[in-house]
Amino acid sequence: MNKGSFRSALILGGAGFIGSNLASWLLQNTSAKVHIFDNLSRFGVRNNLDWLQGMAATSGRLQITVGDVRDAAHVERVVRHATEIYHFAAQVAVTTSISDPRHDFEVNLGGTVNVLEAARKSDNQPFIFFTSTNKVYGDFGAEDLYLDGKRYRSKNAAGTSETQPLDFHSPYGCSKGAADQYVRDYARIYGLNTVVFRMSCIAGQQQFGNEDQGWVAHFLYSALRGAPITIYGNGKQVRDVLCVDDLVRAIDLARQLPASSEGRIYNIGGGAENALSLLELMDLVKSVTGHGCDVTYDAARPGDQLYYVTDFAKFKRDSGWQPEISPEGTLKKIYDFYKKNRDLFALTAARPSILPAASASELAQPA
Repeated sequence: MNKGSFRSALILGGAGFIGSNLASWLLQNTSAKVHIFDNLSRFGVRNNLDWLQGMAATSGRLQITVGDVRDAAHVERVVRHATEIYHFAAQVAVTTSISDPRHDFEVNLGGTVNVLEAARKSDNQPFIFFTSTNKVYGDFGAEDLYLDGKRYRSKNAAGTSETQPLDFHSPYGCSKGAADQYVRDYARIYGLNTVVFRMSCIAGQQQFGNEDQGWVAHFLYSALRGAPITIYGNGKQVRDVLCVDDLVRAIDLARQLPASSEGRIYNIGGGAENALSLLELMDLVKSVTGHGCDVTYDAARPGDQLYYVTDFAKFKRDSGWQPEISPEGTLKKIYDFYKKNRDLFALTAARPSILPAASASELAQPA
């Protein structure tokens, strides 16, 4: 059982975009001990760790362990003392899942089962938070879409709710969808307190976007560097954008919900008021930065949805949450992050966005 008000927050994938923003929030707004577990495979994550280590200073509240979520024994060791677990460790690109479905399966589904098994064995009965994706709903509702200028619109103006049937449509959708069902059923079968967020497009500071993941940041960085962008399809496909700061608020509110052994699942995103097409995003990038995008077009890619907008009414009803930051405000946060890290971004042209995983000895601290 959790003892008193002591909080030990384990963030799997904690050096990444969302994980590092959550870690920053916890260090600045709570007394929780923060333990980051990450294989350091993505570009920019070491910069995120430097940022967090500077923030934690000599408080002793930040611990970093280099490891892989596919290593069940290592996961069990780091879970052992956690009172809350935030599981962001994942293979995050549809394209990568199509080119290497076994890797996608082993990380997203196998890794999640490792986390759940470790939590089931823990004496702490930790709260478990898991990030899923809108891709679990597949490519649906094309018959409800119509073109309006630079975007598609849907006859369902409210967006997609949790009642939408699952229809995975890609290896990535399969692995994340199966994982979010495992999280839900470990709550129902083993009594774990879990929350799943099925998320739309998340953007903000500390994000190193690329063509396959993090499209809002990718468009802005490409425009600033004069790098070409390829749009797959006509550019009128639509997503709702949620600032990572609003997401972190939602995660904290989810942790504070009454404990439930039913496996809570919520759709989370910016909603209809924060939805825009790729073409509209390019206009917004130029408005914010003064730089236009150099664009070429190619055929649509497998697994890409023409339209996805979140109906977050269920979570709003349960927690009172709603987004506060507009896509323009989110872009300004990303632009500020870029201006403060110009030297780091100069490396992106010469380095891949996905790097080999770090060895277990790099930056490792005792688990």
